[in-house]
Parts: sequence; C-alpha cells; structure tokens
Amino acid sequence: MVALVTGGGRGIGQAIALRLAKEAWAVAVTARSADQLQDTVRRSPGQMIAVPADVSDPESVKDMVGQVEAALGPITLLVNNAGAAGPLGSFWENDPDHWWHCHEVNLRGPMLCCRQIVPGMITRKNGRIINVASVGGCLALQDLSAYVTSKTALIRFSEQLALELEPYGLGVFSIHPGAVRTAMVEEARHIVPVVQQTLDANEVKPDVAADLVLFLASGKADALSGRFFSVDEDAQEIVRRASEVRDKNLYLLRLRQLEQ
Repeated sequence: MVALVTGGGRGIGQAIALRLAKEAWAVAVTARSADQLQDTVRRSPGQMIAVPADVSDPESVKDMVGQVEAALGPITLLVNNAGAAGPLGSFWENDPDHWWHCHEVNLRGPMLCCRQIVPGMITRKNGRIINVASVGGCLALQDLSAYVTSKTALIRFSEQLALELEPYGLGVFSIHPGAVRTAMVEEARHIVPVVQQTLDANEVKPDVAADLVLFLASGKADALSGRFFSVDEDAQEIVRRASEVRDKNLYLLRLRQLEQ
C-alpha cells in the first residue's frame, strides 16, 4: 500500500502522513518546502520518503510522481491536502493574480496530481483519492471568496471524478478536516472574524482528520464514493445508512428547488 500526501510538511498533511505510516503504509510526502518535509520524515514511525514539488506545475507533478513510484511502487492512495487561503478581504480589493493563485493550488494542484496518477489506478483497478476540501466549500463566507470558491470546485470535481471512475472500482472522496489551527488558519483568524469564531466553537486536532482519512482509505466507505465527509459527523454511521444517503442524494452539492 503506497500513499502520496501533498502538503505533507506540516499541519493536517503531516498528521495524515504520520498516521498512514503508523498503519504500515509506505508514504511519500510532497510540498514546496524540503525542510518541512524532512521534519515529517524524521517523525515517521514507518516507511516514508520526501519528494519536494510544486503541485500547481505539471512538469513538477510528473517528475514527483515518477520519483515516488520508482522508490515505493504504484500509488494506491492519493491525498490531495496542499492548500492556500488566498487573499483575504473583500473580493473587489483582492489582487486578481493572488486570487487566481489560490485556485492554482486548491484546484489545479489536485487536478494535476489526479491526472498523473489516475491512469495507473485504472489499469490496476485499484486506488482511492481523498481531496481535502472544507465545509467552506458549501457556504459563502465573508472575506474568503478565493478560498470558498476553490473548495466548492474541489468538492464538485471529487464527485465528477467518482462518477467517471466508478466503472473501474476506484473510490473518490472530499472531506472537511475540521477547524484545525494550521499556519494558514492562524494567519486568517486575525483578519477574518468567522475563522476565529469557528476555532472558538469547535477547534480540533489534525489527528481527527487523519482518522477520517484512514477510515476512507480502508475501503469501508466505497459504496459512497463521491460524497463529502466531515470530521464533525460519524462516518461509520453515514456508511451504515448508505442506502438512505444514496436515495436522498445526501452529502453532495445540489440545487434545492421549491416543490411544485
């Protein structure tokens, strides 16, 4: 079992990588910062390698995936965790290039990693993809236009990919990792009040997200591929009620209309 975790140098990505390594996965972590990646590797209780890369650059992703598979073998689990908050504040005051860069990291990055890895998963008919999104992708939040727009797109991309990969037996999920005090959140909470309010109401440790990833990686939720899972709910209970979830189109982005 080989896992690739992007944004694995700190915070949520680091916690996910360490948990997978503890559970006997061979893990590769990638991010732009080699120093942070080496810190994750030093903490690892199991097999782990670091391969620095920029997930928003196609050639960098291609080289990174090649190095990972040469060292560890075919990737069977991809965790797209690398993310950016984007510019904060009113949309019309944001720098357009900074705003778009948020999408380059939060959406283009997962897309490029999936595009590079999915063909091999299809050939082997074995693999799962977990995209770290946010409940912010289901809401409009003041002063976070780039972030919420990119995460909404990531949730929809996860559902779309799950639909197209269903015939090959591959599972795809998006998740909300909870209100974790990451470096990104630490910066945003001083500027955007809703971020601090969310931390005050329900701050969680990154290990909680790692638990959810491990559950989804186990295959126990494959019947609900394409769905959005949150650390704020009982994933096992959701899976137990899978028929109801499917019948009611739950945990998907949907337009609700007035009944005629």
